Amino acid sequence: MSFAHTLQALVVMALWGLNFVVAKWALAEFPPLFVMFLRFALVAVLIIPFFRVPRDKLWKIALLSVTLGSIHFPMMFTGLRGIDAATASLAAQAQVPFSSLLAALVFKDKLGWRRGIGMAAAFAGVAVIAGEPRLGEALHSLLLILAASFAFAVASVQMKLIGSVNGFAVNGWMALFAMPQLLGLSLLLEHGQMDALANSTWVGWASILYMAVGVTIIAYGLWYPLLSRYDVNQTMPYLLTVPVFGVASGALLMGDPLTVNLAIGGLLTVGGVAVIVKRRPRTVSETVTNPT
Repeated sequence: MSFAHTLQALVVMALWGLNFVVAKWALAEFPPLFVMFLRFALVAVLIIPFFRVPRDKLWKIALLSVTLGSIHFPMMFTGLRGIDAATASLAAQAQVPFSSLLAALVFKDKLGWRRGIGMAAAFAGVAVIAGEPRLGEALHSLLLILAASFAFAVASVQMKLIGSVNGFAVNGWMALFAMPQLLGLSLLLEHGQMDALANSTWVGWASILYMAVGVTIIAYGLWYPLLSRYDVNQTMPYLLTVPVFGVASGALLMGDPLTVNLAIGGLLTVGGVAVIVKRRPRTVSETVTNPT
């Protein structure tokens, strides 16, 4: 990979890693489900007029929107509200070993002993992080993020079954289908949406704009050309830097503590994910590109 394309890949990873902190800023002003409704509304408006999908793919994308819109994102953002960005960015990597397990079950993908060790290391890393005394009352938030990671592993199987469709089209139409689900869940389970809109600041709206434009449109706009130009073995390793950027941005911008447990757990988790990525299970390419 050329030096310019290496920098391009790292910019994408930084955009995705920083998203954990940006999401925390948005959650400080809006309820979590309402945040996702606003984000997906903006994504749908910006993408759908320019990208279409075959009619026979729409129902599969609609089912995908249920997994992501009604299950994954509500759990992920509710969990993120109660835990620091650094810890969340590492715990979210559990979606990769979860995806390997589902690939073995659904696609009969052979795990192998190396990938088995990687999965064990990744889960052990999450366990070390979960054992931190400082998490205490926030343990339920960590469990929500792990549950959300499993839900995204399920979504990665659905993405595989959708087949070859433009990534922007999938993002845009999935956002359209997820919007009413998220709005309905927000109105049913949350309160204060109108007060949040009335009292919101430029930071809250800039955060939502970043999640919609920076994470979904700009980042993928830079990432897709690299995927088409280079072999997966050349691009996948860069995805391992997402939690690195997530931890660094959490520490620098939000003062998240860098503890021994977080360091050891993070190394185990990222190391385990690296082994899994190296062995390339059939659904990991979709899973590890999830920017939350």
